[in-house]
Amino acid sequence: MEVFGLKDLKTVPDIFHPYTDLLRTSGTPIVIDNGSYQCRVGWASAQKPNLIFKNVLAKPRKERGKKVTELQVGNDITNMEAVRLQLKSQFDRNVVTHYDVQEQIFDYSFSHLSINTEQSVNHPILLTEAFLNPNYCRQFMSELLFECYQVPAVCYGVDCLFSYQKNNPAAQYGLVVGCGYHCIHIIPIVDFKPDYSRSRRIDIGGFHVVNYLYRLLQLKYPAHFAAITPSRAEELIHEHSRIAIDYKEEVNKWADLDYYNKNVRRIQLPFNITTPALTPEQQLARRKELAKKLVEMNARKREERLAEEEEQLNQLLAIQEMVEFNDAEKNIQEALKSFELKDVNDLIKSINQLRSKIEKTKQKICGANVVTDTIATEEPKLKIMKEMPVPKKDEDMKKWISDLREKRQRILDKRSARKQRKQDMAKRRTAASWERMRIISQLAGNKKDKRDDDFGMRDEDWDVYKVINKDGGDSDSEEEQEKLIELEEVLRQYDPVFSENSNEQELNPEEAHQLHFGTEHIRAPEVLFQPSMIGVSQAGIAETIEYILKQFNEETATNLVSNIFITGGCGNLPGLKDRLRKELMEIRPFQSMFNISEASNLMLDSWFGAKEMALSDDFAKLSISVNEYEEKGMEYFKEHFASNVFVPSPSAIPVEESPQTSQTPVS
Repeated sequence: MEVFGLKDLKTVPDIFHPYTDLLRTSGTPIVIDNGSYQCRVGWASAQKPNLIFKNVLAKPRKERGKKVTELQVGNDITNMEAVRLQLKSQFDRNVVTHYDVQEQIFDYSFSHLSINTEQSVNHPILLTEAFLNPNYCRQFMSELLFECYQVPAVCYGVDCLFSYQKNNPAAQYGLVVGCGYHCIHIIPIVDFKPDYSRSRRIDIGGFHVVNYLYRLLQLKYPAHFAAITPSRAEELIHEHSRIAIDYKEEVNKWADLDYYNKNVRRIQLPFNITTPALTPEQQLARRKELAKKLVEMNARKREERLAEEEEQLNQLLAIQEMVEFNDAEKNIQEALKSFELKDVNDLIKSINQLRSKIEKTKQKICGANVVTDTIATEEPKLKIMKEMPVPKKDEDMKKWISDLREKRQRILDKRSARKQRKQDMAKRRTAASWERMRIISQLAGNKKDKRDDDFGMRDEDWDVYKVINKDGGDSDSEEEQEKLIELEEVLRQYDPVFSENSNEQELNPEEAHQLHFGTEHIRAPEVLFQPSMIGVSQAGIAETIEYILKQFNEETATNLVSNIFITGGCGNLPGLKDRLRKELMEIRPFQSMFNISEASNLMLDSWFGAKEMALSDDFAKLSISVNEYEEKGMEYFKEHFASNVFVPSPSAIPVEESPQTSQTPVS
């Protein structure tokens, strides 16, 4: 069966694109598709975005004694999981709210476009924003662009509407399904204009699909909790997941074992191969080597100590010679004082002690070589049972070891069976507990008279408890435990691959680190159609489309479903188009017609649509200049097909201050 590996792709840092004289002097617009998953930045004259990176930044914690760490943005973060807890985004769902992070993203984008004009970006900006973006958020974005970067003009638009305009420039009616990272927007197009009041948002997106799969796999494989990461869950969604056409029907198929084995995908997790245990010969050689090193180290220490003691002895003997030759009393006292000796008697005593120490040290050094071999070659004594004679031939040895392993396994199986039976008897309504109650009731019914039955006078009377609690306890396992210990000692000595925790049925390391990717590959994407699976009390895509269509008359609804347009990253999930076709067939009247299409490039068509607008002749008219920004306010922008609707914020109502009345303090 095929096993799929994880790519664990590392991002490649973005290059710094050349800032040519033509770009500098022509005032070419910069198109920024500011998505909550990816940011796509490029010159309007480019064939494709110059920069595509994840719209996050990481600020690693400053370690004591080190320099200030630099911010990492987008593709500069080569290992996303290493800084997962330090990741920051400027978005709250799909709305920009953290403008300090947004400023860092702009700095990264403009610096990699190599714009080097001092304190300004002398190029118009076309920037995408959230559908029905609040004026409060837009005014901070305009302030950032005009005040901080000194841009000459800004134009705002909605990403999914740019994508629709690129693929359906002449369509009068349509229904846009914009599948984003944090939410899905369904926008009806009526008479070439978006119907904002009848549009709807679902708070489910690609992030929720990935996060749901991440939690499912961690719950299913708690042993691989650390190996299952959001990045790997995202890779599984991109490479192995799809949307089921009929979710319930496909889930029921997985109950069949043959279908499961045929369709399950085994995902190989990375793992480190553990080194096998040392054979008895290797262990013996290692013991010899360690013993040799230990003896050499002790001998070296003894030799150093012997040299110090001999030097000290020579100095004391020199003082003794001074005493014998009647040297000056003053010199003798100074010499004794230097060795902390009181008189000549202490000197003689110290000399004798040193000579004794030196003699013992020399004896230890001489006997060290003899002890080395006995330490290195000493083997643990093993008491082998009389009924297990050790064979001499290799073939007989293999069969003998195999028999020992089988005996050990039978003992372990009996133990596990007793343990399981004991657990079953503790539970209610199990076969073991019913059997125990049946035996107790029979024993109670056998004795009808109340006379003294002399129970316990014979040893056989106590066997009744063994009948009641058959194979349920550990009272008869002392002999079994001794036998198990002896078997393990013999196996440990003669079986080089034996381990106390070994089991013949144990999976090899590769199989032990595999994920069985079964129903999860359709279960996680199903949240787009059933948000209740993750606790979100909202309608799915199909139900929301049905709700929107009911707000129009039949003619308009028919025109809308004749041009259903899918765009956004989640549209890349296989089966989305077929699932929508099935759902619409159930929603729409009998034999009614509808058509579903998708963007030619689900991820980049929003940038390409914005690029076409930036190169159009009307771009200057649709952008707000610095003068208009200063005159009409920070929240102002100009409307066009792909933009939001401009609704000025209501002016604050002045509150008249009530006249203050003088109050006489109560005495």
